[in-house]
Amino acid sequence: MQKSVISIPKMDCAAEERLVRLALEGQHGVAGLRADLSRREVTVLHDAAVDVMERLRALNLGAELVNSGVAPENEPALPETGVTERKALVWVLFINAGMFVAELAGAVIADSSALLADSLDMFADAAVYGIALFGAHRARAAQLRAAHVSGVLQMLLGLGALVEVGRRVFQGSSPESPTMVAIATAALVANVASLWLLSHHRGGGAHMQASWIFTTNDVLANMGVIAAAGVVAITGSSWPDLVVATMIAFVVLSGAIRILRLKA
Repeated sequence: MQKSVISIPKMDCAAEERLVRLALEGQHGVAGLRADLSRREVTVLHDAAVDVMERLRALNLGAELVNSGVAPENEPALPETGVTERKALVWVLFINAGMFVAELAGAVIADSSALLADSLDMFADAAVYGIALFGAHRARAAQLRAAHVSGVLQMLLGLGALVEVGRRVFQGSSPESPTMVAIATAALVANVASLWLLSHHRGGGAHMQASWIFTTNDVLANMGVIAAAGVVAITGSSWPDLVVATMIAFVVLSGAIRILRLKA
C-alpha cells in the first residue's frame, strides 16, 4: 500500500474538498483519504498501480505530489462521518435550501441582481451538503450522477444570473435597498446559525472544517449584498447591485465547472 501526500493550493472550501473526495473515494485501489485544510494537503492511501494524481489534476485545483512511499502497516483508515455530524450537515442543508427560496423571492420583490446571485450561492451550498450526504454510502457511479446533476443545475442558474445582469445593464433596474437589506440580513442570520451548528464539530474531520470555512465565506457574501444595498441607497445607482451579483455568479459558475469535470 502506497501513501501519497499531495498539495492542493485551491482546496480552501467545502466545494473543493468534496470534489477531491468525489474524485477518489470509492475508487478501486484507494483505501483512505485524509485532508488537511490548514496546509491544503491531501494524504491518500492507495495501491501502487492507482494513479491518484491523474484524477486530481483533472480537477484543475493545482494538485502537486509532495511525496509518495510505502505506507506504515498501522496507517489509520479514513474515519466515517459521525451521527451527530450528519445531523448538523442535514440542518445546514435545509437552512441553505430554505434561504435559496427566500432570497430568490426577495430578489424578484426588490428587483435585485445581488440577491438573485446570492440565492444561487445558497443553492450551491445546499447542493454541496446534499452531495456529501447522498453519496456517503453509495457507489462511485451514484455519487457522480448526483454531482453532475447538481453541476448542470448550478451552471444553468449561474448563466441565468449573468444574463439577467446583462439585461438589467441595458434595460435598467431599480433595486430597493430596504428590501435588499432585510433579505440579506435574514440570510446572514441563517448562515450565522449554520456556523453555530457547525461550531460543535469544528474540530472534527476535514469535511466539517471545510463546511465551517465555506459557511464563513457565505457570511462575507451576505455582508457584500448588504454593503451594495447601502451604496445603492446613497448613490441611487444600480451598479453596486450589478457588480456584486456578477462576482457571486462567477463563484457559482466556477464551482459548477469543477463538478462537471469529474470523471468516472
